[in-house]
Amino acid sequence: MYAIIATGGKQYKVSEGDVIRVEKLDMEPGSAVTFDQVIAISDNGLKVAGDVANSTVTATVMEQGRGKKVIVYKYKRKTGYHKKNGHRQAYTQVKIDKINA
Repeated sequence: MYAIIATGGKQYKVSEGDVIRVEKLDMEPGSAVTFDQVIAISDNGLKVAGDVANSTVTATVMEQGRGKKVIVYKYKRKTGYHKKNGHRQAYTQVKIDKINA
């Protein structure tokens, strides 16, 4: 059984016991989070739209962190312009506990 959930502008395919990294959520490690934007659930056939209207996915927050640094380099030729910048995206690592269909 798996579900497709939406959070942080992205969609994730999750099963019970999966550990995923989602966009940063303002929650403490060890607390429970409920994802109510369920797009689809597969359990002996795919259910979408009205069939999953009241479905939720519960998860536990494991840690907060920041990803690897990505270098952003801007350059314009013949003008001497160049700019180097870095970015580290914040994430929340969650463990999927239960899919409530």
